[in-house]
Amino acid sequence: MPLLGLMLYSGYLGYMASLIRKLSAEERKAMIPLQYGQRHAQLGTVILGVTLLGAAAGMAVTFLKNGKLIIGPHLFVGLGVAVLVIATAFLGSSLQKGKNWARVLHVSINGVVLLLFDWQAFTAIAIVQKLLSA
Repeated sequence: MPLLGLMLYSGYLGYMASLIRKLSAEERKAMIPLQYGQRHAQLGTVILGVTLLGAAAGMAVTFLKNGKLIIGPHLFVGLGVAVLVIATAFLGSSLQKGKNWARVLHVSINGVVLLLFDWQAFTAIAIVQKLLSA
């Protein structure tokens, strides 16, 4: 669940960074030192790494415990989350260039990631309980 908290906080930072673009020059001057955009990008890198490591660790533990990967919705959604997190990180250079299409796509993909990640976390609880009781 800490990853979900990081994702939500990163979303807040991204939202605050987007607000700065809409402010007057004087208001913007007061908000720029808070570095919302830079903090959002740095946290995005952490989220990317933790997501990929978590996916790899989950598959490794499952394989070591069962001698195989369990093919099912949890695996496919987890791989989907990993791919979408990579895709949203890939948009970083276009975001820095101010491309509005990239911003819309970035926010949309991250909305889908949050929904899928919530589902992943919920199903993971049942899987971990099953593994621990075996």
